[in-house]
Order: sequence, then structure tokens, then C-alpha cells
Amino acid sequence: MTRIESKTVTVPQGSNEVFDFLSNFNNFEKLMPEQVINWSSDNEKCSFDIKGMATLGMAYEEKVKPNLLRIRKDGKAPFDFFLNCHITDEGDQSRVQLVFDADLNPLLKMMAEKPLTNFLNMLTDKFAELCNANDLGSFTQK
Repeated sequence: MTRIESKTVTVPQGSNEVFDFLSNFNNFEKLMPEQVINWSSDNEKCSFDIKGMATLGMAYEEKVKPNLLRIRKDGKAPFDFFLNCHITDEGDQSRVQLVFDADLNPLLKMMAEKPLTNFLNMLTDKFAELCNANDLGSFTQK
């Protein structure tokens, strides 16, 4: 199993607010970089294409409020994976990190590790930017 970790970002919202935002895939679209196309989602599942890489589908496997969201492969994807969203409460702010565990063969690992690391870091950067610019509650879709 290959593990890829994003950088950890600190955001000015508490863990409950961060968890509520990240526990709805409709909100994830706001975090996606321009390389993501054909986005489709509901509260519990999403699918999208990463230009030049793959089509991915994801669904929540487990939600442990307010600290962990465990996301699994759903449907079409070139490999099995889990994406864990770790949220650490620090009073009136939180730390967030994404950890991607994937079943990659050595060739696929060599080709995908750097782009996947960049992708995870783009997601955490965009999330921090959104958190620092706005109140997440005004963006959360129910």
C-alpha cells in the first residue's frame, strides 16, 4: 500500500465546522483545481475526471465527527484507495491533513506519486484559502 500525505494546514474554524463542510461532497467541488472536469456529486458520493490522469469515483466509508472522514473508491478507478481527512481540534481553529492510501503497483506509483501529492496539496491549500477568506457556514450545502 502506498501512502501519500498532504501538508497540514491550520484554518480559523473549529473542528465541527470543518467536519460539516468536508462531510458533504457537494462542497468538495469548491476545492477542486482546474484539472478536474466532469464533476458530479451528491452528499455521499462524487465522480470526476483528472485531465490526463484518470476518472475517479469516491464515497464516504466512515464519518467520525469531528475528527475523521474516511473516503473510499466508488465505481470506476484504476486502483483501490482510501482518502482520510484528519481534523485536529485546536479550540477556535483546526488543523487539516489529507492522507491517501492506494494499492499502486511499482510502475503506477512511480508515475502517480508526484501528481497525487500535488493534487492533495492543492486541495488543502484551496481549503485553507476558502477558510481564511470566508465563513464556511455560508458555503456549506445541505
